[in-house]
Amino acid sequence: MNRYLIILLVLGLMACGQPTAENPDAIKKEILETRQEIGKLEKKARNLEQKLRALNPGNDKTALLVKTKTLEYETFEHSLLANGSIEAVREAFVGAEVSGRIETIHVQEGDRIQKGDLLVTLNSSIIENTLAEVRTSLKLTRTIFEKRKRLWEKKIGSELEFLQAKNNKESLEDREKALQAQLEMTRIKTPISGIIELITVKKGAQALPGSTLFHIVDLNEVFINADISESYLGKVKTGDPVTVTFPSRPDINFNTRIYRMGNVINPENRTVEIQVKVKNQSELLKPNNLAIIRLMDFTTDRALLLPSIIIKKDMKGEYVYTAVRKNDSWIAKKVYINAGLSEGNITMVKTGLSPNQQIIIKGYNLVKNNMTIKLEESQEIR
Repeated sequence: MNRYLIILLVLGLMACGQPTAENPDAIKKEILETRQEIGKLEKKARNLEQKLRALNPGNDKTALLVKTKTLEYETFEHSLLANGSIEAVREAFVGAEVSGRIETIHVQEGDRIQKGDLLVTLNSSIIENTLAEVRTSLKLTRTIFEKRKRLWEKKIGSELEFLQAKNNKESLEDREKALQAQLEMTRIKTPISGIIELITVKKGAQALPGSTLFHIVDLNEVFINADISESYLGKVKTGDPVTVTFPSRPDINFNTRIYRMGNVINPENRTVEIQVKVKNQSELLKPNNLAIIRLMDFTTDRALLLPSIIIKKDMKGEYVYTAVRKNDSWIAKKVYINAGLSEGNITMVKTGLSPNQQIIIKGYNLVKNNMTIKLEESQEIR
């Protein structure tokens, strides 16, 4: 008998009886009595259904129609997902090495430049004037040295005068080199090829040693950095294959390998860093973009797999329903299992099941233990 028909029958009988009292306690009592009556009728209906199945087991039109899966060994791969961010392999924060007023900025933000290109020219008048004075003095000093050298070779004059002339010449030569190097520092050049991402100063401003003037980034190659739990240290290593995807660019993905694995565990969150290095074709990936690294941490070709959704749980543990042949009919049997790893909507069963068992995968929410069931026609041959 249909459960809802029973409920309607009870409500109808009640409607024909005495009017409901207005007292809240009386109403609560009546509700309780009604529920008890419904429970008794449902129990009676179940008993009658069982008697009917026992009398007519081979032609039970009341049996629940289910679909099953025959267990067999399959390949199973479990992967670890780690969120990462993109970092340019090569980037530079270019600053001044000497103080000076900015005379000319030779580039603009967004410009593509090559290694060695001139970025900015600082005022160098003081250095140039000093260098000119040194070179004038050096010319005279070299002349004096050459004369002292020729005289000394002829054993004329003192050795001290010769050494003093040599020292004066070499000192001025060293100073000329130092000034020339300072002059070169007023012409700031890029140490890498890339794109001018940021210029922090303007023409006429004073550049100070240690201050950043330009941020330059090369996007041809990028690192993808992610943190994984220290519990994976024995399962993940440099060179392991990974798949990298990007939420903001679903059209881009990479199959590559772990380029570097960190050697220090972060004490705050107990993680270790992994790093992947990829070619950034067309420079579509940008620094700080979010990336997802998928790396395999378990694989087997002898796994018993089930849809995760059919696994239920009660006080005793996790269980599924199997279809078992009994005489000329099928019944549902509750089987407790030990579920293992899950990947997507699939779960690997560690213990409790064996190959060739029939697992109910459709109708699993309706069956009860020892309930008579009927398999879909395409499965009756099993």
